[in-house]
Amino acid sequence: MVRGLWDEIPLFRLVLGTCATLAVSTSVVNGVGMGVATTFVLIASNILISLLRKIIPDAVRIPAFIIVIATFVTVADLAMAAFTPALHHALGIFIPLIVVNCIILARAEAFASKYNTIRSAVDGFSMGLGFTIALVLLGTVREILGAGTWFDIPILTKVWAMFGYEYQPMIVMILPPGAFIGLGLLVAIRNKIDEVREKKG
Repeated sequence: MVRGLWDEIPLFRLVLGTCATLAVSTSVVNGVGMGVATTFVLIASNILISLLRKIIPDAVRIPAFIIVIATFVTVADLAMAAFTPALHHALGIFIPLIVVNCIILARAEAFASKYNTIRSAVDGFSMGLGFTIALVLLGTVREILGAGTWFDIPILTKVWAMFGYEYQPMIVMILPPGAFIGLGLLVAIRNKIDEVREKKG
């Protein structure tokens, strides 16, 4: 369980699933939406692949895994379009692209195809939760610095207004370069924490 939340946190440690992450993390809401959709697909596909692992021929396991993953991505896509149309519109093409997210296929191949259903479900939840937390952290950094808001609530604008100043958003943070800057900072912080922990023994 802990592996997905720290030791193997997909985005900051394994550096997987970066394409969608960099594209959708312009706000915290987008990060939560993508994280929840990915977590659902991870858990559901891990469970089904684990159940079918003994009857799927080894020669066709990767195509079979992709079909399973694509099925649950379609479910997530349609559910999001039905219940959260604004978020579905904001995330756009990146919801169907969950199919090619390296995290999901990697967990299917490395874990769900080898272990029982309960362990596979826990692994999917752990990895999905770690991915969601990483998206929320990156979305927080980019939204606060880039727009002065958090969950669309003005934060920096109000703080600066208290001192009689107007907050000037750092537009670069909600543009592609800001995604790389934010991700780099968070990966560096995570690595520094690990370094300090190792020195303490």
